[in-house]
Amino acid sequence: MAEIDTSGGGGHKDGKVRAKKMSTKVDLTPMVDLAFLLITFFMLTTTLNKPSAMELNMPKKEDIDEKDKPEVMECQVLNVLLDTLDNVWYYEGLKVADLQKTTFAGDAGIRKQILRTKKRVSKECGISPKTNKERPMICLIKLLPGSRYKNMVDILDEMDIAQVPVYAIQDFSPIEKEAVDNGGNVKTFAKE
Repeated sequence: MAEIDTSGGGGHKDGKVRAKKMSTKVDLTPMVDLAFLLITFFMLTTTLNKPSAMELNMPKKEDIDEKDKPEVMECQVLNVLLDTLDNVWYYEGLKVADLQKTTFAGDAGIRKQILRTKKRVSKECGISPKTNKERPMICLIKLLPGSRYKNMVDILDEMDIAQVPVYAIQDFSPIEKEAVDNGGNVKTFAKE
């Protein structure tokens, strides 16, 4: 570990006797070995953070059976379109009519419209004859070209906050893109 060097440093000069000078040398090899052992131990025994990502389960096309598809009424559907400027466009029903623009501004933005539509659906759409249950609100989320990933995460958070039971991410139609490009001024289109 440590050793003392006793060579040199003594002698008689001017007739005086001097004490021998001893130099010390410290060997650091065992300490370096110990440091590497500790680093290796802690690297192998710690758990690394798992990446937190949102899980999206998409059905396979072969898993969908035509007879199991639910009957969807026009009064159940809310379409939400996300554009490049962080704007949120929405319309109710299956036809692109009365396109409205809003933002993600908490209770005054898209959340307010989602909750309003959810309440309207429970009053107006009635009971499904197939399941004998109240018809749920269905929200179709459509991402226009250039929309940001952050906005998709935000709208999925809004679905969770508003407790929307059925929502799906779909491709937009050219009619919807044209309506958004025209600033929502186009009043009625038949959906393709």
